[in-house]
Amino acid sequence: MPSWRKSCGRIGQVITVPDMKLNILKSVFGYASFRPLQEACIQSILDKQDTLLIMPTGGGKSICYQVPALILPGLTVVVSPLISLMKDQVSQLKGLGVEAEVLNSSLSWGEYDANKARISSGITKLLFCAPETLFKPEMLELLSSCRVECITIDEAHCISEWGHDFRPEYRRLKDLRKQFPRAVFLAVTATATKQVRQDIIANLGLNAPREFIASFNRDNLFYEVVPKTRPTDQTLAFLERFKGQSGIIYCFSRKQVDSLAKELNAFGYKALPYHAGLSDLDREQNQELFIRDDVPIMVATIAFGMGIHKPNVRFVIHFDLPKNIESYYQETGRAGRDGIPSTCLLLFSPADGAKIRYFIDQKTDVTQKKMALHHLNAITSYAQSRTCRRVPLITYFGEPYAIENCGLCDNCVNPPEATIDLHKEAVKFLQCMSETDERFGAMHVINVLRGSESEKVQSYNHQSCATFASGHDWSIKQWQDLVQQLLQHNLLAKEEEYGVLKLNRLSYEILSGKRKFQGYALPKETPAVKFTKSSVVQSLEYDNALFAKLRAKRKELADRDGIPPYIIFSDKSLIDMCQRRPRTKAEFARVYGVGEQKLQKFGDLFLRLINS
Repeated sequence: MPSWRKSCGRIGQVITVPDMKLNILKSVFGYASFRPLQEACIQSILDKQDTLLIMPTGGGKSICYQVPALILPGLTVVVSPLISLMKDQVSQLKGLGVEAEVLNSSLSWGEYDANKARISSGITKLLFCAPETLFKPEMLELLSSCRVECITIDEAHCISEWGHDFRPEYRRLKDLRKQFPRAVFLAVTATATKQVRQDIIANLGLNAPREFIASFNRDNLFYEVVPKTRPTDQTLAFLERFKGQSGIIYCFSRKQVDSLAKELNAFGYKALPYHAGLSDLDREQNQELFIRDDVPIMVATIAFGMGIHKPNVRFVIHFDLPKNIESYYQETGRAGRDGIPSTCLLLFSPADGAKIRYFIDQKTDVTQKKMALHHLNAITSYAQSRTCRRVPLITYFGEPYAIENCGLCDNCVNPPEATIDLHKEAVKFLQCMSETDERFGAMHVINVLRGSESEKVQSYNHQSCATFASGHDWSIKQWQDLVQQLLQHNLLAKEEEYGVLKLNRLSYEILSGKRKFQGYALPKETPAVKFTKSSVVQSLEYDNALFAKLRAKRKELADRDGIPPYIIFSDKSLIDMCQRRPRTKAEFARVYGVGEQKLQKFGDLFLRLINS
């Protein structure tokens, strides 16, 4: 019997003992210490205080409800939006010797009934289910016969219309308050702005919740944005640096997913597609092959990834511009969940923004349209920023970030060239805006400056403007870059809904000569394939030959048991084995992620490999 289970025998006597939380953390999960906020969050749940936890992907959210579930005498219900997430977590917990079950539509009738029986008997400590399943009459009847201690709402941002993945069925979760008045509520998510946090609290009816908000900074991720020129060639050049490594490539459309997956395979990269156009069976099979390390690359639309707990994803590529920063943050967050350095690449083209804008313009709901435009402008500004990538990314979620050089993004590793005097060009652009009555977006003003004879320019008689053709020596890209720089410095304003540019107080200071403008020059030609040198994952110091042997053994064991390899050991655990070189079971027990169950089950086998 595990030591944590022995300790739980006299719940009333030990629940407040601090050592018990740490004992469970080590003996069950194999971690020597809590990460920031975890222990305080766990204590909040044990105190039966409603809790809101915002913690980035890979930050250790699941520990915050799994540890108290093993301390509290009754059942913890985890509400999750995706079957894959539930299946994944239950497999991991069972591998650790924890009684966990899932109830959803993926089970056979026999499996469903067997799981219900285990829940009724009181054996089960954690139950995972979707909100749709939870509200079935027979499910509520089953849970009413149990002692429900905690209700955890995973991916809690789904409850907010301001969130990037709103799900109406999440709104019903508030009704569980009446059904289970003794249960403490825990809402967890990786991404939530202040508005979304307020929505979560209100829509779940959380009672004076304690809020724990971890830093949004993922300090093992390298962020890079590259101008999109020949995207397939650029992707292939990038993949050269990650041979044999797991990664996800996100595309805007199903057609692009299929096309890119086919091309990658033609060039010798094993890749699979994933999108809503595939059958449920194909999607499930492709996901399973990816999770089990049989196929290293998944090319997908945003339909893929939420709740996927694959810790060894070494890179995430955005082949197209995401719709918003929340999606981008969550999707890049699927890289490096194990804490090992990983890379996030965004191929950016203004045309991608125009494509998203086209779909936004089709919306009829004014509020939704305004929200979508706000999101698009934020992600576009991020992609075009010349400051540290972490500044717009982290401050978007309301967290201050003042580090001048993070050392882990393209702009910090390779700072932009020194500023040059662009005052004359800025004045030209602002004068042209004034002459065209501040009624147009950037493209029309640029067309006037470049001397375009387009029908629109002529229909407004803008060929008679004093600034007409005065900027013909600059390319469209150079003028677009100048506009972005002016916007980033608040030297002009932009209406979100229609993209109309407006002069502001600082604009007039430029025009009057009271303020000068220094900016960055845009190269006339952008290289087709160019990446930041430091975008390659830094090599950790360990025995690569031993790592390969341990990895092969892990895969063999995983295939035998029909589970993903990381459920046996994560890459981080294997690397720790290579660095520590444990010789005895006592030494092996100190390896990252090795708890009592894994020590007994795999200790001798892996020690033999290491000692050989």
